Amino acid sequence: MNTADWNIQDHIGEKGVPAGRGIVDGNEIPYRADALIKRQENFKNRETADPNSKCYLPGVPRIMYMPYPFQIAQGPKQISMLFEYVHAVRNIFMQGSHFTGHVDLWLGDSRGHWDGDTLVVDVVDFSDTTWFDRSGNFHSDQLHVVERYTPMGPDHIEYGATIEDPQVFTRPWKMSMILYRHMEPKAELLEYECFAY
Repeated sequence: MNTADWNIQDHIGEKGVPAGRGIVDGNEIPYRADALIKRQENFKNRETADPNSKCYLPGVPRIMYMPYPFQIAQGPKQISMLFEYVHAVRNIFMQGSHFTGHVDLWLGDSRGHWDGDTLVVDVVDFSDTTWFDRSGNFHSDQLHVVERYTPMGPDHIEYGATIEDPQVFTRPWKMSMILYRHMEPKAELLEYECFAY
């Protein structure tokens, strides 16, 4: 329930973009100089260059703040996240280790463990085809994300992600937000089909 899908940093409202506060800690993304040039090009061409405009899966962490609901199903060996957006399914495996070598995956390879009541998820093996938002913030296939899901009560989860990608950023950086449970009667995932323009 934020506007991070449009821009993960603070941004003003404009045609088709609601104003919003960012989710990046300190509101600064530490781009390398060459990567900042690419980010600026992405911004200029964002309406057609955003991978989501082609109906691609949005990647992690972006899928966590898309403006569509998702459902969490928890088992002892696996946690699955079922997303309304294009029927995406994300599996977090609670046993085993990451694949050997690099595999390009839209949502990465997620491996989780519990740190007290916090779910910690280590995610690697990304495709470089996804963006963090509609404004052109991007990463390479060397992206490494560590997520933390901490309950704040029965209806809220504090979500935090540490982003690391030495090909694009000068240092690791963090984002955080609150995930809210839908409490309306008859809340459920509905059909969402993406149509590329």
